[in-house]
Amino acid sequence: MAASGALRGQGVADLGPLLAPLVAEHRVPALGAAVLVDGKLAALGASGVRRAGHENPVTTDDLWHLGSCTKAMTATLLATFVDQDALAWNATVAATLPDLAEAMHADSKVITVRQLLAHRAGLPGGPPADLWARLWTWTEPLPAARTETARTMLGVPPEKAPGSRYLYSNAGYIVAGAIAERLGKASFEDLLRERVWRRLGITSGGFGAPGEKDATTQPWGHTAGKDGPVSHFHDNPPAHGPAGTVHMTLRDWAKYAAMHLGEPAADGKPLLAAATLRALHTPAAREDYAFGWRVTSRPWASGPILTHSGSNTMWYCVAWLAPEAKFAVLVTCNHGDGSAACDAVAAACVQRFRPAK
Repeated sequence: MAASGALRGQGVADLGPLLAPLVAEHRVPALGAAVLVDGKLAALGASGVRRAGHENPVTTDDLWHLGSCTKAMTATLLATFVDQDALAWNATVAATLPDLAEAMHADSKVITVRQLLAHRAGLPGGPPADLWARLWTWTEPLPAARTETARTMLGVPPEKAPGSRYLYSNAGYIVAGAIAERLGKASFEDLLRERVWRRLGITSGGFGAPGEKDATTQPWGHTAGKDGPVSHFHDNPPAHGPAGTVHMTLRDWAKYAAMHLGEPAADGKPLLAAATLRALHTPAAREDYAFGWRVTSRPWASGPILTHSGSNTMWYCVAWLAPEAKFAVLVTCNHGDGSAACDAVAAACVQRFRPAK
């Protein structure tokens, strides 16, 4: 399937022929991928079907669910406030959520924005079961749901002392979303669109399961079934947005990745100051997790690698960025068990576009 168009209008290689055999080998409905070389889109492709049992093929313009790869976007959104001197990374939740401070447990008041974004706040993975059940049927505006989540999570002592250890927490990112809503006086969704996506020229970004429940206009998510993949039009509760409900096209995801490689926004100006971008990529002490990115190394990269996977159990994606090399590979799959398939695609793309020297 031919790639359509290009970032900044340059020619883009078609990854369809690379993806097709991997779709068959790993028995997933579809795969999509994008490669950036020298900070620009160099290759793009999609292969397979939008929904198991249906003939509609995926295209390079389709929307893919990014799961926890949303977290780096949430951190980037907060970074825009840091650049405006409206927020400090070491600001506490008591200071950034002043309306909730009185109800906070003393041990939770000292949690910082830095700790929330680096999963070192000591908060559990998600809200308690009773609140989680309420979030599924929430009918009030979403900022109210995030306020309620913050009030609940911070009203009790953290599971671990803030800053003492890494503890992956979706709940912590929901609290971070509530902080952004206080600062921007708007919903997390509107703030992400206006302060990040619009600046980067991203027009396809949205939240939740892409497409329509009664049609196959976009890819559906899948889980494993006895007789093959089972399709689902489903996602986590909308309040979960800052932790992982974003969807967009591969081309737009590449625009976001390009910014983290040091490329300017669509207006030719940097989205973030260089020092702020470095802060997003710098791990906390003794850990390999920065702000929405796991930091590691690979022989094919000069300098650190930023990586993260995302899944809501029905989709899977993974990003590999090498900022010093201005190289990135982004891979998506509309199956929750797509990690092996995505890893195979990423390895093939690295071998093709950044071979060992």
